[in-house]
Amino acid sequence: MALSSAIYNTLFKRTSTFALIIVGSAFFFERGFDLGCDTFFDSYNKGKQWKDIKGNYSQ
Repeated sequence: MALSSAIYNTLFKRTSTFALIIVGSAFFFERGFDLGCDTFFDSYNKGKQWKDIKGNYSQ
């Protein structure tokens, strides 16, 4: 019970702090999700992208 009260009083009691937590969480979630999707796309299409095959066509 004390832990939940401390979390509430520290993070959720003031609207400005709560809004800052929401914005910060959304920012870091977006960056992590974007990095994860890019990594998945690159691993799924390995050998088919220009960055993988441009050495075959360089002069």
